[in-house]
Amino acid sequence: MRYRPTALGYIRTDVSGIGQLWDESQIRALARRLGYDFAGVVVYDPTCGRPPLARLKVQVTLLDAEAVIVPGVEHFEGGQVPGSLVARADVITCHPEETFTR
Repeated sequence: MRYRPTALGYIRTDVSGIGQLWDESQIRALARRLGYDFAGVVVYDPTCGRPPLARLKVQVTLLDAEAVIVPGVEHFEGGQVPGSLVARADVITCHPEETFTR
């Protein structure tokens, strides 16, 4: 059996809006194409009052994920990929397809 690195998806509901299912399918397709074992999508809802990346960082650590896949950088505060996240896992965007490596 061949080892495949783990990837997580990340979506903000306020950014995806009604396109959330489409964004999730794009994340899953990219993970599959890149050969990741896809563990699921962390969905952040800004109305919950938690820090945006708190749950994502915990899941990355617990699952020892190699990558986080997002629809685009607009799903992060200020449209910037957080360095604190890149320190834990590679961040891959679907549109445009780009990888921010550790």
